[in-house]
Amino acid sequence: MRQVAIYGKGGIGKSTTTQNLTAGLAEMGKKVMIVGCDPKADSTRLVLGGLAQKTVLDTLREEGEDIDLDFILKEGYGGIKGVESGGPEPGVGCAGRGIITSINLLEQLGAYESDLDYVFYDVLGDVVCGGFAMPIREGKAQEIYIVCSGEMMALYAANNISKGIMKYASTGGVRLGGLICNSRKVDGEAELVQAVAKELGTQMIHFVPRDNAVQKAEINKKTVIDFSPQEPQADEYRELARKVDGNDMFVIPKPLSIDKLESILMEHGILD
Repeated sequence: MRQVAIYGKGGIGKSTTTQNLTAGLAEMGKKVMIVGCDPKADSTRLVLGGLAQKTVLDTLREEGEDIDLDFILKEGYGGIKGVESGGPEPGVGCAGRGIITSINLLEQLGAYESDLDYVFYDVLGDVVCGGFAMPIREGKAQEIYIVCSGEMMALYAANNISKGIMKYASTGGVRLGGLICNSRKVDGEAELVQAVAKELGTQMIHFVPRDNAVQKAEINKKTVIDFSPQEPQADEYRELARKVDGNDMFVIPKPLSIDKLESILMEHGILD
């Protein structure tokens, strides 16, 4: 079983990318579980057809600790299983604790004992400390993919996340599998992301073009592969799934200094 964490700048499209990627893996016959690590609880919406899934923390608050796995684990497109960690009540407590609680509970209830090929952790924003770093810190995820774009702040975040991976690589065994460019149609975007990936010692594993098919599918509460399987964009996610499934390049990244990162951005015209 491969355990994969998806990180990236807030709003970069991690949840959308994760769900479309897992739909591609499910279409290949892979058995997949998504663990949503965001208090917004939107990491499984598309694979579950818009089901407003009760989160682990909400279930524990309402039902107590004596619960069955069926209370928190739902099955959707292609047999993909989904869990949402949730978070505390607004303004109270630490949302990162929801991730710790969820993963521990899933382990206790035997969710990881099934014949899974993949577990994906869709992690909030670019936070790499405290509870949000648990998939890295505790060795739950062996491989990380960072969703980014050619935008300056998305690449700053990718570099920052790489620092977190490097920090925990020796203790948790985590490795970076590559950057996924979720295009924002920035000029020279693919070349820029490839240049940053090379400096980090990794790869741009796939360039996902921007396409309205994604928004249309989301409005209909589905992944692109489920809603429009013949769309070229569906083939992009299938290709991403194939590349992730066949990936054998896992590295301890070499984070860039801010000066070096900004020099690359300037070289590609981003900071002109």
